[in-house]
Amino acid sequence: MGKVNAIITGVAGYVPDYVLTNEELSRMVDTNDEWIMTRVGIKERRILTEEGLGTSYMARKAAKLLLKKTGVDPDTIDALIVCTSTADYKYPSTASIVLGKLGLKNAMAFDFWAACCGFIYSLDVATSMIQSGRYKRILLIGADKMSSVTDYTDRQTCPLFGDGAGAVMLEASEEVELGLQDSHLRTDGMGLPFLHMKAGGSVCPPSHFTVDHRMHYTYQEGRTVFRYAVTNMSDDSALIAQRNGLDKDSIQWIVPHQANMRIIEAVAKRLDMPMEKVMVNIQRYGNTSAGTIPLALWEYEPQLRKGDNIIMTAFGAGFVHGANLVRWAYDGAAKS
Repeated sequence: MGKVNAIITGVAGYVPDYVLTNEELSRMVDTNDEWIMTRVGIKERRILTEEGLGTSYMARKAAKLLLKKTGVDPDTIDALIVCTSTADYKYPSTASIVLGKLGLKNAMAFDFWAACCGFIYSLDVATSMIQSGRYKRILLIGADKMSSVTDYTDRQTCPLFGDGAGAVMLEASEEVELGLQDSHLRTDGMGLPFLHMKAGGSVCPPSHFTVDHRMHYTYQEGRTVFRYAVTNMSDDSALIAQRNGLDKDSIQWIVPHQANMRIIEAVAKRLDMPMEKVMVNIQRYGNTSAGTIPLALWEYEPQLRKGDNIIMTAFGAGFVHGANLVRWAYDGAAKS
């Protein structure tokens, strides 16, 4: 085999059955449907409510659907990557749990942590692994149980988040003109004060104090995060388009991280893209962090065509941000 690239050969997703609507949220905290829709564009979100189930459960469900859909022999998978910020445990890795449940015999597994950018970051890493020639097939999953770190007494953050998982199969291909073509990935590193979880890590381990003061939930200064997200996602997407000679006519799809409808619209406006070419499902699922982009690919798969130019972009905690250019490798209608 000569020069190879990594192409996506299948995509699947899983969201829990329970639907948490804005109307139900309004009975839990001082908010209402109009307030939420006006500010973030979320109508409902899925929540994993079953006791004892975590991120690995959703990741495994998405992976099983993907394996069935693609017909891939699990023993031919070389690596399994789970990008998540809500690991089942501090250790072992969530990926190792998923691998064990799936019964993979010949793969290594590891978690990849880049907050809401987890999928686009790990897609670049997984592509490099395949391009090295040492890996031929990688199962890549973006999954988060954001409800586990959401404070349902905080009206600013509790409407934002949902639970879900999306999975893609990456395979080596000599069709190098397909697959991941370019990435622009950056980390600001100054975002700690504006988006974080105060306790639970080595700086501030769990204690009665941290639990009593509700320090194990997502803290966000919304205005600052919004401003940085709009600027970086827009700039990163525009840079990728310019660097590859693309414009609104040659870009078939934009896949933005589903954090806020106003951010999504701002990115589309910057690229002069009609909203019909922007993947949007935030109204149904909310922000599932690393799960948003693969879940969007899963939902829009029937509309994807071989050769489509797709720009994916995201922004997350740590002020990580970036964009990928992927040239789609198959006609989605044939596999969906």
